[in-house]
Amino acid sequence: MTAAGITPLQVSVSRLRAPVTAEDHAQGPLDAPTTMVVYGDFQCPHCAAAYPNLRELRRQRPTVRLVFRHFPLMNVHPYAEIAAETAEAAGARGQFWAMHDWLFAHQDQLDPVHLALGTQQVGLPVEEVAAEVNDHVHLDRIRRDFVSGVRSGVNGTPSIFVNGVRHERTYALPDLLAAVDGAPRG
Repeated sequence: MTAAGITPLQVSVSRLRAPVTAEDHAQGPLDAPTTMVVYGDFQCPHCAAAYPNLRELRRQRPTVRLVFRHFPLMNVHPYAEIAAETAEAAGARGQFWAMHDWLFAHQDQLDPVHLALGTQQVGLPVEEVAAEVNDHVHLDRIRRDFVSGVRSGVNGTPSIFVNGVRHERTYALPDLLAAVDGAPRG
């Protein structure tokens, strides 16, 4: 046994340390029996691969509440933070999910020029959004999400929590459906 009272082979379950609040970006009913929190990075190829599965999960299980939190991995994804800031600027105008979807659909176009095009395509004021991104108006929010992920044991993306417990299987649709269907209720 170690000093903490855990044997070296004992596995601990990662839990979500920051509860979901009204400030989170969420889709689905407030009283959902299952809440799935996804820590993601808009430039992460694994997040882009998980994205259609999460959309399909919401289609097949409309009572699931899906929450997205930012976890930009700047050391490997240089445009992740600017993409997150753009999503937050869109969110300030009620268009977070539209921008979220655009970012994952155009993951290879996250440089500032293409982000301006995406902002326009989502129907947002390009100059205003660009000014907010340049002034880092929403960076505190992104960092708050990131810190909450670190506290919850997130070390890569996507990291998914189902009813507060880390999902340790793949983000393939069958595994996500099984996690939702087998999630402990509250």
